[in-house]
Amino acid sequence: MRISVLGAGAWGTALAIQASARHEVMLWARDAAAVAAMQVQRRNHHYLPEAALPDALLLETDLNAAIAHASGPDGLIIVATPMAALRSMLSALPDGARVLWLCKGFEAGTGLLGHEIARAVQPRLSAGILSGPSFAQEVALGQPTALVAASEDAALTEAAVDAFHSDRLRIYTSADPVGVEVGGAVKNVMAIAVGAADGLRMRAERIGSAAEAPGLNARAALITRGLAEMLRLGLALGARSETFMGLSGMGDLVLTATGDLSRNRRVGLLLAEGLALPKILHDLGHVAEGVYSAPTVLARARQKGVEMPITEAVVAVLEGRLSPVEAVDLLMGRQSRAEH
Repeated sequence: MRISVLGAGAWGTALAIQASARHEVMLWARDAAAVAAMQVQRRNHHYLPEAALPDALLLETDLNAAIAHASGPDGLIIVATPMAALRSMLSALPDGARVLWLCKGFEAGTGLLGHEIARAVQPRLSAGILSGPSFAQEVALGQPTALVAASEDAALTEAAVDAFHSDRLRIYTSADPVGVEVGGAVKNVMAIAVGAADGLRMRAERIGSAAEAPGLNARAALITRGLAEMLRLGLALGARSETFMGLSGMGDLVLTATGDLSRNRRVGLLLAEGLALPKILHDLGHVAEGVYSAPTVLARARQKGVEMPITEAVVAVLEGRLSPVEAVDLLMGRQSRAEH
């Protein structure tokens, strides 16, 4: 199979490394200097310095050439850019191309999910999403990981299995791209919330005042109630409930909310330390999609009449209207209600 990965960030590079063991893979990046360095050093030092690039992995700076490489009937295109670039990437693809995207979130401004963007700009694509609980560093190093490929086109999800399924990377299939995309978008927002709560606990422990700070009980509550918010929004948008008990729902939520490699969790931890959001994002050096998705998730929820109090609190903290401490107090002060 001929595979083109459009975007040489950490996640795109990791998948390209894994697939190149069995397929003809081309990794595209916009930055010519970065590609030249990768050609010589056979490493992506900026995004994934731990993993060597296989000799068989092709590198390219010409977007049209990368698209042509995998546009045939045996080709598969992987869009590995941030959500903000998905529309332009899909618009550049030819009719009938097979494409999966890795980005997780709602498009800023329009509030659209990836499958809605694809339907609007290129309805004749065979399109879907590859998602699930995964840190790029672990995938690149060959540590065991499970993902889900979701599309209404069963042939496309089977192509994803052919492309990536191996003894270290397990690919499941799903016919519910809506649920998989909602899970991938909302879990980033919840990871900021859990990171902020954990950060408040760590800070309180350092100064010896942990008695009233959020603890592990609060973490469990945020993850559980965050899953409930994810489920409510997903059902309102036409998703299947069982999807949220799977890899792209509960699985990705737990990983992103608790894993030390999570960028969105890191944002929450640093907000709890009192750092300003612009400085956090500047120092992070990578995109934390939850920061950009949170306001759009909330807007889409309100449009559908879905209550999402944790998301509301995260948006208020990101916009500077509440401190993390005030957000916790607000959530804890809500009126009691039935769990289901």
